[in-house]
Amino acid sequence: MQYFIGSYIITIIGVITAYFWAEHMHPGSGLASVFIVFILAILEISLSFDNAVVNAMKLEKMSHIWRHRFLTWGIAIAVFGMRFLFPILVVSIFANLSMAEVTRIALNDSDKYAHYLHLTHAPIVSFGGIFLLMLFLHYFFDHKKTVHWIKPLEEWLSHLDNLRGIEVIIALIMVFFTQSFAKDPQTQLAITLSGIAGVITYLAIDGLSHYLEKHEQQRLAQCTQNAACGGFVAFMYLELIDASFSLDGVLGAFALSKDIIIISIGLAIGAMFVRSLTIMLVEKKTLAQFLYLEHGAHWAIGALAIIMLISTEIEVPEVVTGIIGLVFIVLSLVSSILHNKSLKSN
Repeated sequence: MQYFIGSYIITIIGVITAYFWAEHMHPGSGLASVFIVFILAILEISLSFDNAVVNAMKLEKMSHIWRHRFLTWGIAIAVFGMRFLFPILVVSIFANLSMAEVTRIALNDSDKYAHYLHLTHAPIVSFGGIFLLMLFLHYFFDHKKTVHWIKPLEEWLSHLDNLRGIEVIIALIMVFFTQSFAKDPQTQLAITLSGIAGVITYLAIDGLSHYLEKHEQQRLAQCTQNAACGGFVAFMYLELIDASFSLDGVLGAFALSKDIIIISIGLAIGAMFVRSLTIMLVEKKTLAQFLYLEHGAHWAIGALAIIMLISTEIEVPEVVTGIIGLVFIVLSLVSSILHNKSLKSN
């Protein structure tokens, strides 16, 4: 319970804010907006169990202070940056409007803002989908991995990293394949550029993380500075992963409400609970107790990446995404429990 105190506080503040904002904008709609906030929060949590597991893997290697910053600074970036500012930035770029104008539209003309956001759906999800695909491929294409959940398939995948650059090749093929289904040249170009940006972003962050880890023993006199830098890079890596997970949810939230403030509050509450769950997984060392949980999370990530790419042209209900991810998590959890029981019996 102690891990979720901050989440409960954010929920109370968020619900009160949502009620008075809705009453200010549309008198009499306060309770309905509070209900929507709860639905959005539940959807965000249900869609992000795999996100929590992946975040926990990275946080285990970070210091306590950076874990705390992930829960404080990170939630501010997740809420204001990804749930509010990022969609406005994307609309501003693709609609050729100033951010101030897009912000005004978002706050005062929700239908027009939702229309603009819908037009930018394809490039947004192609960036997130390709970034998550790279994360999925990088995890399974590793010949050093000795633990395999779906053994025949994962063992075969683990040897593919002997083909240098195979993850990038597959990701770029997926970009080309995805853009080919777009109906007009402008959308095709947007998907292509966004997909390539997803590949470059993943490679840049992952490469910098590996560089800092490799030179960890050379810190000596600069130990404090380098440690801080390493923590910062890992922190930004986690934020990018979280951002990629959130893109589809942000866009899907407009099916429930077109008010960006209500959407931001609902998703913020969900994001806070996911981060609290992440900290709990780390401090209770849950990943060590359940051997295959991170495997299930990465299979869920692979599924989400493919669904996001498909959604550039075909609408995929959020419930489908959530169920697929949950199935992978539950199956890997059950497999882990059975594995632990077999060890005890032996």
